[in-house]
Amino acid sequence: MDLFSRSWAALRTAVADLPDEAFARPSGCTGWLVRDLVCHLVIDAQDVLITLATPAAAEPTRDAVTYWEVSTTPPTGDDPLDALTVRLAAAYEEPWLLRFHLDDVGSAAGRAAALADPAARVGTRDEVFTVDAYLTTYVLEWTLHHLDLIAHLPDAADPPPEGLARSRELLESITGAAFPASLSDRDALLIGTGRRAPTVAETAELGTLAGRLPLFLG
Repeated sequence: MDLFSRSWAALRTAVADLPDEAFARPSGCTGWLVRDLVCHLVIDAQDVLITLATPAAAEPTRDAVTYWEVSTTPPTGDDPLDALTVRLAAAYEEPWLLRFHLDDVGSAAGRAAALADPAARVGTRDEVFTVDAYLTTYVLEWTLHHLDLIAHLPDAADPPPEGLARSRELLESITGAAFPASLSDRDALLIGTGRRAPTVAETAELGTLAGRLPLFLG
């Protein structure tokens, strides 16, 4: 729960600190500018609020690892929801409007998470999760999107190291294999999710795991 809050606060702060011109630059998400990614974060924050307000009585059906739909096919950016996000982002017109909306809805999502009972059950995607498991999935979500946000912004702040470490653990559980210790947490996440290609040396270190990567999480 605390790691969710720290990862989310760091990501929102990184957005708040961006200069206006950064919103028109590419992000690490295929087909999205930084403004599109920030608009997606607004939608993510709304999803957190909706899910935390959707109690479930049934036993959990998934956890922070099995939450993810895993594919070996890279996203194209042509998905209808992705296209809608781009149109919504453009409708904001001014970066300050996006910053304001993310701060407004994002702060509410952060407060709701802090107040939630970790053992309570909630429903989303026609599945049931404990609150703790559901929020843990967002540690990985926030960390990956933080890396996406700063992909072409070298002066922007990195995700918290503890969020990177926990996200690596989650990705290794999803993958079913450990990444080489020689890879930093950041590099393991970028390579493992197809955000950058491994070098020749990294491919050799990955060994047979290289043939199973990257994995695209949805």
